[in-house]
Amino acid sequence: MREGNSAAVPIGPLIRLARRRRGLTQYQLADALAGVSGNDGIGRDEVSRWERGKRVPGPYWQHWLADVLDVPPDRLQLAARAARQLRSTRGVVVGAAR
Repeated sequence: MREGNSAAVPIGPLIRLARRRRGLTQYQLADALAGVSGNDGIGRDEVSRWERGKRVPGPYWQHWLADVLDVPPDRLQLAARAARQLRSTRGVVVGAAR
């Protein structure tokens, strides 16, 4: 995956790349997000949906993803926008997780 134009990279691949660079499993990322946010409503299954493009994390989770994965928040916002645009061109309804 190329990183030149962050707006062209959907959020799913960006999360996967950042998670792997930090040496985290999906379970470990979910645990880290639960720890920093104080919200235990996140699990590996939701992380997997984000990475596969089935869901787009909303602003709440984008904030915590930026913190845990050390990715600039504006890059995550652009990537979320790219994912939503990609999904809308495919005719898929976008659901944002809170």
